[in-house]
Amino acid sequence: MGAEAKLAELGIEIPQVVPPLAAYVPALRTGNLVFTAGQLPARDGEMIAIGKVGGGVTEEQGYECARQCALNALAAIKAEIGSLDDITRVVKAVVFVASTPDFTGQPKVANGASEFLAEVFGDAGKHARSAVGVTALPLDVPVEVELIVEVKG
Repeated sequence: MGAEAKLAELGIEIPQVVPPLAAYVPALRTGNLVFTAGQLPARDGEMIAIGKVGGGVTEEQGYECARQCALNALAAIKAEIGSLDDITRVVKAVVFVASTPDFTGQPKVANGASEFLAEVFGDAGKHARSAVGVTALPLDVPVEVELIVEVKG
């Protein structure tokens, strides 16, 4: 089953691409790779959480933010290549987690993106990953996700 059919089966619609906040493009293809810009947890034009994980944002809310960021990254990729069915492998995810100094569960938050990608792409969705704790992210969101995917030639 292709990614587009899998998303439909899950009842998930690909959202509109979130417009860039500054001087960059949401996704860029070079050869058989597509790199996304960092995607924020926007849903229906609003951020689904604000603040730091371990502070005003729970680990579970951070997980949901990571999932939404990954979905937004797929929207940017689809806009660049036309169909998510052309993705042959998710290569890498980089997940930034704005968190309090004592919070060390960044990998659990990042699983929101990783588990979602595996759900959509199966084995081809399993990827290398970095889960990085940071002091702040744009617009005070708790999570930002970048993806690198391989696509059909």
